[in-house]
Amino acid sequence: MADKVSIHPAIDDGVRPGSADFTGGTLVCACADRPVKVAIKGQIAHNHACGCTKCWKPAGAKFSIVAVAAHENVTVLENGDKLAVVDASALIQRRACKACGVHMYGPVERDHAFKGLDFIHPERFQEAGWAEPGFAAFVSSIIEAGVGPDEMDGVRARLRELGLEPYDCLSPALMDYVATWVARESGVLRA
Repeated sequence: MADKVSIHPAIDDGVRPGSADFTGGTLVCACADRPVKVAIKGQIAHNHACGCTKCWKPAGAKFSIVAVAAHENVTVLENGDKLAVVDASALIQRRACKACGVHMYGPVERDHAFKGLDFIHPERFQEAGWAEPGFAAFVSSIIEAGVGPDEMDGVRARLRELGLEPYDCLSPALMDYVATWVARESGVLRA
């Protein structure tokens, strides 16, 4: 039997279901000394495997695991002085630990459908029970990070085996959300 395609260490052995009772937890960076800690209140939303080249990935992972939380539910608890914005020109203002490089949270602050949301990496939670990934986004983008185009059929097959439908954008529900926001902003749709 061939080795399974590795996607991300948190899901390679299967996607674990989240808990309806999850009320939030603490994200912790990878530093042994003075780790950055960020509290997330409540359950996360739109968790997915992301192949874009902007999201933080653990060593050897083809995909990140990323979800969103409402901005008001995100609080830096400890060692926020170690955080820096990765790319000030990006839509998502990803704040990473300057010592270990782990992205801790990334608010969307400018006018956009995702304004008011913070992107987080739920595998950094100390607690179990966070909502499981439900799809894979920007799958083709892993080629830009060095995955061979000849590997993509195997990657997509593995994602489907894990129950993560692969998209080369966001899920249809999120794409509809973005398009609805754009239509309302332009006046094509009213309320």
